[in-house]
Amino acid sequence: MSGARPGRLEAALRAARTRGRKCLVPYVTGGLEGWEAAVEAAAAAGADAIEIGIPFSDPVMDGPTVQEAGDRALAAGATPAGLLSAATGLDVGVPLVVMTYYNIAHHMGHERFARSLADSGIAGAILADLPLEESAPWTSAADEAGVETVLLAAPTASGERLEAICARARGFVYAVGLLGVTGERAALAASAVVIAGRLKEITDLPVLVGVGISTPAQATEATTVADGVVVGSAVVRRLLEGEGPEGVGSFVAELRRALDGAVSS
Repeated sequence: MSGARPGRLEAALRAARTRGRKCLVPYVTGGLEGWEAAVEAAAAAGADAIEIGIPFSDPVMDGPTVQEAGDRALAAGATPAGLLSAATGLDVGVPLVVMTYYNIAHHMGHERFARSLADSGIAGAILADLPLEESAPWTSAADEAGVETVLLAAPTASGERLEAICARARGFVYAVGLLGVTGERAALAASAVVIAGRLKEITDLPVLVGVGISTPAQATEATTVADGVVVGSAVVRRLLEGEGPEGVGSFVAELRRALDGAVSS
């Protein structure tokens, strides 16, 4: 458990857990056509927080769906500054988290990037390729700005490493459901439930599983152990295939109903 006082993101997810609710965090690629309305639709459909992807030219963790979305957004002129400016106008009522890559924070400067997130109303940040051992300069700047740094926990990590990740994480711990890039899968990987269980044994922070969560049934299965799920590619695909914000809202509502139904059954 982190020694810091919970920020907005952690407080919101803890409050949901206390109410017996499983947390749902959809991911939307910033800069993709319709992304702002999609974020608002996801919130209205029952998301507990929303990740906004800041596209990067070399996204090592992104699978083909999210990578295509990022390419489209970059081609349309998406920039970190532009996306954060747009985020200030979003009226969603739930915490927003950016997910991107360390080069963007490094290029802008840790303090400046952290302040820009805070000024845009962003509660948390995930820098997908920043290892724990090299994270101190960024996490210090983020802490100072009041931005919660969510850390990834891989299924191959040792118990000692997981404890170190949980001690430094803020907001929630992102349990990586399987090794590899993001993307939709036909079935939930067994490693998703295992890593969630390992984390739940050593931290009181909310534990959310992401990577490989594609359907309401998979979300429900993951939350038999985890406190919630992050759903990315399956959400972004709705935008890529022209279903628009309405398609995103409908899918998030479907996920919400499944999670709520599993809790009450």
